[in-house]
Amino acid sequence: MISVKKIFFSAIVLSAFTLGTSKAQIGYYEDALRFSQFRSTGSARIIGLGGAQMSLGGDISNIHTNPAGLGFFRRSEFSSTPSFGTWKTESNYLGQVQEDRTGNFAIPNLSLVISNPKGPLNSGAFRGGSFGISFNRSNHFNSQFGYFSDFEGETSIIDFFIQDASGIRESQIENFGLTGLAYTTFLINPITEDANGNPIADPTEYDSFVLGFPFQDETVTTEGRTSQTTVSYGANFYNKIFVGGGLGLTSVNYTSRKNYREEFFDEPLITTAIDEFLNISGFGANINLGVIYKPIDQLNLGLNFQSPTWYSFNERYEARMVNEFDNFFFEPENITLGREEASTPIVIGRYNLNTPLRLSGGATIFLGKSGFITADIDYLDYSASRINSRDFNPSGDNQEIRRLFGTTFNYRVGAEFRYDMWRLRGGYSYYGDPFVNSNFDRSTQQFSGGVGVRLKKMYVDFALSASYFDQLYNSYPVIEGGVNFGPFTEIRHNITTGSLTFGFNF
Repeated sequence: MISVKKIFFSAIVLSAFTLGTSKAQIGYYEDALRFSQFRSTGSARIIGLGGAQMSLGGDISNIHTNPAGLGFFRRSEFSSTPSFGTWKTESNYLGQVQEDRTGNFAIPNLSLVISNPKGPLNSGAFRGGSFGISFNRSNHFNSQFGYFSDFEGETSIIDFFIQDASGIRESQIENFGLTGLAYTTFLINPITEDANGNPIADPTEYDSFVLGFPFQDETVTTEGRTSQTTVSYGANFYNKIFVGGGLGLTSVNYTSRKNYREEFFDEPLITTAIDEFLNISGFGANINLGVIYKPIDQLNLGLNFQSPTWYSFNERYEARMVNEFDNFFFEPENITLGREEASTPIVIGRYNLNTPLRLSGGATIFLGKSGFITADIDYLDYSASRINSRDFNPSGDNQEIRRLFGTTFNYRVGAEFRYDMWRLRGGYSYYGDPFVNSNFDRSTQQFSGGVGVRLKKMYVDFALSASYFDQLYNSYPVIEGGVNFGPFTEIRHNITTGSLTFGFNF
């Protein structure tokens, strides 16, 4: 079976630097990054602290981050966290800027802790523990970006199709996804004679009667989320050492819709339009182990190990191409071209993904009853991701994963100030760029703040966070001399989210 990404007109968002050939860019390495990137999430309290939580303990977010923190609980607790946010994108193509906004409402966290502490008169090292179960949305993909150009582009997608078709026999090319559609709708045509005018049987090279440079526009809309249901337990020993472990069951649903257009003037082709649909869904599992050590009352030290997530994915892809010709007479086939359209069959694929493991550490300093300062660091090696499939050969993608990605460190710091029942929080996080040998910075920064109130039987926390990161989007590759001259769009992302947690103790 041919892979979905092999026929997929893939958005190569990953590199503005030297590439190999276009056929090496299969596209599953993009999924490896998309479903591997870590962002610290949880209750509004944790979000207000910039996501720093690996050594904090006693927060309901410990269920899916560092389960050792469950050993701090002395009471059972339930919490719900609704959120509303806006994902703003600002796309810059040929100096022309387009802005898009997408609103998102969700309940990204529901959590329950059942605590069973030992009384102060009980002897022995074990001082009790807590079970926890949570539903947590770790990432979402609800966004839209695009561009519209009033200037002629430097290439056309026809250039990509000619390169991609090179070496494919005419008798087989209709089976090659979008490139096959370009052949079916006369966007590219076989070279049927050699330099001496002799006919070529079953030719393997192609060209086009459409010349010149088009006006281009594209809209990309994505939807979906990555969510995890986690069951964890944390234990307390001597009120000094807290250990925990958890099992995470992860689900993924990702949908991408792309609408690409080119418009020509004074050419046989008036417009070409390409619509694509891709859906990826799957499930995974991971293991989470952690420890928090409290050498003195004023200090917590935390360490966490997150295993790789072992995913199994199903994907579905289909595409449609419509070309409007200006009643052009195509002499080799004695046909007048007007509206020519074709669609791919629905293509189903399956593959597995192993994400990289994560090692995290943290420290929290308590400032008496006035509050605390906490900080985290994560280590990840994105080049360790691996794709496996019985439907296609993943070696090209795994090679790209090793070539493009590397190790990275994430940093988070937060502080909480306490006054009576009131809490005031602030935080900052930095998530490193997973790419190596790139002069384009894809790191993410997040600024956050929040307030909270603690009552005897309940609490309410609010947090506001703003994340910023940049992306390069390549609509299609055109390779000349090992350099990609295809159109690149620089996209600036700004995600602003407000979160409100309601918690109840019992």
